Amino acid sequence: MMRVAIAGAGAVGRSIAMELLGNGHEVLLIDRDSRAIGVHEVESAEWMLADACELSSLEHARLDEFDVVVAATSDDKVNLVVALLAKSEFGVRRVVARINDPRNEWLFTDSWGVDVAVSPPRLIAALVEDDEDDTGFGLPGAGDAVALAALGGTDLLEFTLPADSPHVGRAVGEFGAELPEGVVLVAVVHGGRALAPLADTVLSPGDDLVLLSSTEADDDLQAVLAGASDR
Repeated sequence: MMRVAIAGAGAVGRSIAMELLGNGHEVLLIDRDSRAIGVHEVESAEWMLADACELSSLEHARLDEFDVVVAATSDDKVNLVVALLAKSEFGVRRVVARINDPRNEWLFTDSWGVDVAVSPPRLIAALVEDDEDDTGFGLPGAGDAVALAALGGTDLLEFTLPADSPHVGRAVGEFGAELPEGVVLVAVVHGGRALAPLADTVLSPGDDLVLLSSTEADDDLQAVLAGASDR
């Protein structure tokens, strides 16, 4: 079990929290906007109304006791500051940061305390690349799981849901409960649109599931996905 602090309690932050809680981890959601504090939406999480860019707020949260920090706000400047403080001031072992504007991608490096940077626009672009592209990021056939990128101990995978999969018609929350520890569903791409993986989102044939998987969990994840169309 890990302790994870998430800066940003919007749709993305809450979705990540629900996945992690479902995998048995402890989660703290931090947001300075009281309107984002939805205690009843993610009841098992701890909540903190504070500015994650303020050193005093992070000290109050005892960030040094957390295993992972996720900077998941919609503001790249905030995500960079949170990442830098988490790594340099609190020595957090693993810092994951969301990139909102691809033009800022060059900043999201270990110089800013970022261990893993995730860019949703880049993920979606990888999903729609022609399968003859030399990069190897082409769309797979339904039922295949392929690596989109290796992110330093974490693999970014894409899985196309086959029409005969028993997961079709199920809610994301149900599907997420079957994922092995160390795996997080990042997005559901449906009809060319990327959707936040909310618990009540219903899976459809041909949906592309984008997952982050720790290297140690890759084999277990592949086994779950491979068995999905055989059950």
